Amino acid sequence: MVVRPTPLASPLLASLPIGNDPASVRRRVEAMEQLLEGLFVIPGLNRRVGLDAIIGLVPVVGDLVTAAMGMWIVWEARNLGMSRAALLGMTARIGFDTLLGAVPLIGDAADLMYRSNTRNVKRIKRYLDKHHPATVTVTR
Repeated sequence: MVVRPTPLASPLLASLPIGNDPASVRRRVEAMEQLLEGLFVIPGLNRRVGLDAIIGLVPVVGDLVTAAMGMWIVWEARNLGMSRAALLGMTARIGFDTLLGAVPLIGDAADLMYRSNTRNVKRIKRYLDKHHPATVTVTR
């Protein structure tokens, strides 16, 4: 019996580049931010939510899992060569989001408003735009 590896579950994940070049990193962090903060829109609120808000509903474990996913974005920023101060600020955002998310009910509502991953990806994009202008993409 031959066991074949299963393909990646999502076509989005299958199309992500695996390189260490700045353009590949940009696409990966944008995809992670979309996964964590913008999977779908809540009807009536017109507010995008993702795994950060959904997994964050599970007390303690959910917040730790989403914090680890957010720290992956910081790790990618580190690999780009961003400064220690920038990395510390990004880590502080994730820590604040995790602590805020640990508060029952209030933390779940705060996950909809305070989007640490979106803020961190914006910081990475500004860095890439300045230091690696070839990676700039024009989107609407």
